[in-house]
Amino acid sequence: MKTPSIWMIATGCFIALTPAAQARSAYDGSWDLIFVTQRGVCEPSYSFTVNVSDGNVSHPNLLKFRGHVARSGAVHASVAVHDKYATGSGKLAGTTGRGRWSGRAGSSLCAGYWTAQRN
Repeated sequence: MKTPSIWMIATGCFIALTPAAQARSAYDGSWDLIFVTQRGVCEPSYSFTVNVSDGNVSHPNLLKFRGHVARSGAVHASVAVHDKYATGSGKLAGTTGRGRWSGRAGSSLCAGYWTAQRN
């Protein structure tokens, strides 16, 4: 009767020592974004790819890019490159998303919408 007890204790110790799995977001992965300018004299459109990991949005070449996706799919992000700055919000659902953005390029104010497609 002692053998099953030892196995139970050993299994319990193994589970206790196993590191917790990383939290995953339903939106983790690569996303292609397109930003369209509707007001202002900014570029007519911008496109680039971002990565979502554990709900955090990042871009490998944009150091001043911050973003987060909530469990509900709500997105908030901001980016700054040289004299350009923009913030945006919206929603991801399944493999697509959309929202609004506003920002500036130099002294020009701009605004528009964005769309997202999961890779």
